[in-house]
Amino acid sequence: MHIFPSTFTFLTSLQQNNNREWFQEHKSDYDLAHQNVKDFVAEFIHTLSKIDRYISEDIPVSKCLFRIYRDTRFSKDKTPYKNWFGAGISVAGRKLNGPEYYLHIQPGNSFIAGGYWRPEKEHLAAIRQEIDYNGTQFRQIINAPKFTKFCILNNEDKLKKVPAGYDADHPDIEFLKLKSFTASSTLSDADLSEDDGRSITRLLNFAEAMYDFKLFLHQALDEE
Repeated sequence: MHIFPSTFTFLTSLQQNNNREWFQEHKSDYDLAHQNVKDFVAEFIHTLSKIDRYISEDIPVSKCLFRIYRDTRFSKDKTPYKNWFGAGISVAGRKLNGPEYYLHIQPGNSFIAGGYWRPEKEHLAAIRQEIDYNGTQFRQIINAPKFTKFCILNNEDKLKKVPAGYDADHPDIEFLKLKSFTASSTLSDADLSEDDGRSITRLLNFAEAMYDFKLFLHQALDEE
């Protein structure tokens, strides 16, 4: 299973013609692209379920895919459609306060990510506490050869100041400043368009490489 070139072509055309008239005229192209992404994500969930005990192959794909329609009520950008497809994969599909995977499909800007984006207050405190207690383990995970080969720890979303309760000279203070705990890997259009299962394998390589990182977050939240 792979992403069809026609799916990328549709998204490119949508970016250039982001209006309701054009979309309605090309609704059949959207339906084909959407089904392609749906089938691709279903196959990814199936493979994930074999390596991640928090992922069930019975998760409905419909609960994982994000709608292509934009909410423009509070945005200066009034274009009605997203020019990408996205899927959040977790025990609760795309809506979860916890560790998950995220797949972003956009011409020239695709990526796969995993972890916990913007944890709620109590979860953030728990993850920071886990790093405080087990900083050596955390550093071993993110410095492991397989992790560094396939993943990039996203460390830009962080506090400017030291979080309350921690000292500025804490050995893991830069990790404790993080507001999100995610890792990602960029994907070219070719990466996602490879046939014979190679595109799914690329995603699986990432998931396997960051699995210990994800387990660390589950551990911090007492999710056994």
